[in-house]
Amino acid sequence: MSNEIIAVLGAGSWGTALANVAAENGHDVRLWSHRASQVAEINETHRNTKYLGDNPLNEGVVGVADMQAAVQDADIVLSVVPTKATREVAKQLVAALKNLDQSIILMAATKGLEPGTYKRVSEMLAEEVPAKYLRGLGVISGPSHAEGVITHDPTLVTAVSTDVAVPEKVQHALSNQVFRVYTNTDMIGSEIGGALKNVIAIGAGALESLGYDANAKAALFTRGLAEISRLGQAFGANPITFMGLSGVGDLFATATSVHSRNYRAGVQLGEGKKLADIIEHMGMVIEGISTTKVAHELAQKKHVEMPITSAIYRVLYENQDVKEAIQTLMGRPVSQEGK
Repeated sequence: MSNEIIAVLGAGSWGTALANVAAENGHDVRLWSHRASQVAEINETHRNTKYLGDNPLNEGVVGVADMQAAVQDADIVLSVVPTKATREVAKQLVAALKNLDQSIILMAATKGLEPGTYKRVSEMLAEEVPAKYLRGLGVISGPSHAEGVITHDPTLVTAVSTDVAVPEKVQHALSNQVFRVYTNTDMIGSEIGGALKNVIAIGAGALESLGYDANAKAALFTRGLAEISRLGQAFGANPITFMGLSGVGDLFATATSVHSRNYRAGVQLGEGKKLADIIEHMGMVIEGISTTKVAHELAQKKHVEMPITSAIYRVLYENQDVKEAIQTLMGRPVSQEGK
C-alpha cells in the first residue's frame, strides 16, 4: 500500500475514527478541527475523549487547526462535518486550495440532506468546490459506528463515485484486516439510504423504549426500508443499492445500536422527553431530526408515500404522542406488499 497524504475535515467521532483507520494503514494523516483545545488533546494525549472516550489514537493522526496546513499536498480529503456545517467548511477548503493551487479527491462521509434545498452532501460540495480543484468527488457510506471502528470491530463500508477510479483509490487507501471498503457508483442511492436510515432509527428507538418486541421492530425496518427505496428511486437511485451496505446494512446498524444518536433520541422520545431537551443533552448532532423534515417535504414534492416518515415527522414537529402515531400507522387501509 503506497503512502498517501489524507486530510480529514471534522474531528467528531466518525472523522476521528476514519483518520485512525488511515493512520493505521501507514498514511500521513491530518485531522482538522476548528477547536484548538481538541487539536491539542489529539496531539498531546492521542485521545479525543469527548467523542471516543479513552480509546487511544494511532500516533500517525496529527491534529491541525489550520485548514491550509491540513490539506497541503493531500491526495484525499474526507469531509466529515455535520450537514449544516458542510458549506461553511467547504468555503474554507476552497480558499486553502486556491492559495495552494492544488486539486484533490474529495469524499463526503456525512449522512444527511440539506434543509430547504433538499441537496445531498455531495451536491452541496459540488456547488461549493469548483471543478478545477477536484480530481474526483464521492461519498463514504455504510454501517459504521465510530465506536466500533476505533475498537476494531470488523466494519464494511462503500466508497461511492460516478467515476469508478475514485472509489477504487479510496478503497486501496482505507481497506485493512478490520475495515473493508467496497466500491459503488450509485451516489443517489448511497446518500439517500445513508441519510434516511437516521429517520427510521428514531422510530426504532421509540419502539424500544415503549417495550415493543421483534414483530414491531421487523415491521418498522422492512416498511421503513421500502419507504427509503421508493424515495430514492424517485430520484433515479438503483433499487439494488438499498439491499446493500448503504441500505439495509446501514439501517440495521443505526436502528439497533445504542451508539446511534438517532436511536438514542428515539428512546428518549418514547420516554416522553421533550425534543429540545434531547437535542441539548445529546452533545452531538442528531442528523435524523432535520432529515425527517427534509424527507417529509420531499415525499410530498415527489408524491411518494412515506407513512412511517410522516408519523415520525408528526412526533418531532407537531408534538404528536408516539403511541398515537403508532396507532395511526396500524389503522391505515391494508394494501399489497411492494406498494
